[in-house]
Amino acid sequence: MELRLGIDTGGTFTDFIWVSETGDLEIHKEPSTPSDPSQAILRGLEKLHIPTSAAIVHGSTVATNALLEQRGARTVLITTKGFGDVLEIGRQNRPDLYALVPIKPPTLIPAELRFEVNERVSSQGNVLVPLDKAELEQLLSTLKNRQIESVAVCLLFSFLVPDHEQQIREQLQLRQTGEDSIHISLSSDILPEYREYERTATTVINAYVAPLMTRYLNRLAEGVAPRPLAVMQSNGGIIGASMAGEQAARTVLSGPAGGVVGARYIASAARQATGTDYSNLITFDMGGTSTDVALCPGQLPMTAESEIAGLPLRLSVIDIHTVGAGGGSLAYVDAGGALHVGPESAGADPGPACYSSDYAGWRNQMDRHFAPGQATVSDANLVLGRLDADHFLGGAMRLNEAAARAAVSELARQIGAESPEAAAADILRVANATMERAIRRISVERGHDPRRFTLLAFGGGGPLHACDLARALQIPRVLIPPTPGVLSALGMLAANPTRSYSRTVMQGMSGEAVSVEWLESQFQSLVKQALDDLAADGHEPGAISWQYELDMRYLGQSHELTIFWDQTQNPQVIIQTFHEAHQQRYSYHQQHAAVELVTIRLSASVPISPPKLVASIPLPQEEISQTTKSVWINGRQIDAAFIERTDLSPGSQFAGPAVITQYDTTTLVPEGWSGQIDALGNLLLTVA
Repeated sequence: MELRLGIDTGGTFTDFIWVSETGDLEIHKEPSTPSDPSQAILRGLEKLHIPTSAAIVHGSTVATNALLEQRGARTVLITTKGFGDVLEIGRQNRPDLYALVPIKPPTLIPAELRFEVNERVSSQGNVLVPLDKAELEQLLSTLKNRQIESVAVCLLFSFLVPDHEQQIREQLQLRQTGEDSIHISLSSDILPEYREYERTATTVINAYVAPLMTRYLNRLAEGVAPRPLAVMQSNGGIIGASMAGEQAARTVLSGPAGGVVGARYIASAARQATGTDYSNLITFDMGGTSTDVALCPGQLPMTAESEIAGLPLRLSVIDIHTVGAGGGSLAYVDAGGALHVGPESAGADPGPACYSSDYAGWRNQMDRHFAPGQATVSDANLVLGRLDADHFLGGAMRLNEAAARAAVSELARQIGAESPEAAAADILRVANATMERAIRRISVERGHDPRRFTLLAFGGGGPLHACDLARALQIPRVLIPPTPGVLSALGMLAANPTRSYSRTVMQGMSGEAVSVEWLESQFQSLVKQALDDLAADGHEPGAISWQYELDMRYLGQSHELTIFWDQTQNPQVIIQTFHEAHQQRYSYHQQHAAVELVTIRLSASVPISPPKLVASIPLPQEEISQTTKSVWINGRQIDAAFIERTDLSPGSQFAGPAVITQYDTTTLVPEGWSGQIDALGNLLLTVA
């Protein structure tokens, strides 16, 4: 059995889950070190005594933070003459519909670092103007003293003819030395698809974060050596550290993707052990800085239309919706007196007030970075008695109740609340409303009824808020894994080595031009590339699992829907499947309209053996050990049972109000809810 360690770097804590030689799972949380995430990782390795024979799978936030904070590499964009401002022009979308004077965020590459070359390829792939080599030489000479770290190359229609981009790369490489080498990102490698703005933006994102990611992963790989290091991708698969540095844009949703993979893994194992159908899931991951939600209707939800830092990211990623509502999210009052929660977060430094040992010092640190009078969601939960101050992180960390109450009291005075408890309840109501909107967006707004789904809650704060959200959305049951606080790290151990590829074909589906044989021929080049890449990682062709997807639309539409293709479906079946998908998403379809195939997508993965979850036979019900404490729920102070999760075994049942405490999270079970432990140790909560 391969020894593996999963590591998920979060805004507040870095999570570890270790699968030992016996198959047992050991979990650990280490305070994150935002200035250098590898420091927390190396400390955790030392505390867990991880052997050098273990393999490490890591979910990183380096690329995400670099984009959100705009502190990436100094990058140059080289594009076709006349297209230097594509990145600036973008699309005509208006994120803030009612802003009278919209303010566009600055581009990742300023105008003085965007250069044009004289070349042109037609939309049919014909070279109209060859690349001007003399002009290119002159352009590259001007880059010499500009302290450039990375170059993004995106030429018009290079997804049809990549020769000119490859020539630019060759000339750049000839000018490099070992001391001043720069990273080069070609759009024909990163995203060989049409749509000039999206292709440019995705290539620029990769070029902007790749040098930082490469340096970080090199430093981390050296620190964990000789242990092999792999990185979680946004598409739910893992990739080698060197390739993750080269194509860093594929890791921007690394951690959240691990959570969705882990949630489906838990649900699948629970279905096999108990017979209960958990195929329709809504995943709810509430961490320290944000909440990530995804709707899984029997499969991983994939999309190629995500966005990061205001820029489109056209790579294949798990369809995750993120909002700025986490345990460390800051509550504040705006100029009009309205209460807001997030998206700003106290993060790991300074963190929530309840994490501090000295409130005055915490307040001074907060006032230097944020507006005065702010408290966090975690502080509100502690003031309401929903967190056990003496047993946080299994007793390894004591929460500061006085500091939390002082922070919430300051906010209470600003909003005119009658008590700190009333202000804390208001904080949670606002935070819950933000998370509820997020779940509605991925379910109701896309034609899915939440009442037919199970809410799988995890993350450090998810189980605290899950029942409130489920009641608001009429979701009948909540499933909480045995180790919800580190589920993203567990998902990384259940993820397969995966490579994703795409190519625009732009072909009408009517007539005899499209057949099963034609489709297979279009995928051949992608299959060959996948075989070569996975063989370089040591994987045999017979071990590879293939997934084929088609981006389709009605002729004249500007956006596509992605459908699966199983290689046996003929064009008529494909078209009908598209009609059904369009009906599901938009509540209508056009049965006789012309359908167009825009882009083909291929996912190649190598199945691995995930950590084995052993089912236990439910034991006869015994009296559960518990204490009674006062908790505020729904505006009332009531007595609730406080139960240690370790005191619950398969077959245990109880009724709310109750608070379930464990090392990595806390679960709130309100009145009207009941809980039971299944054969795998999952906590299933249902409402009367």
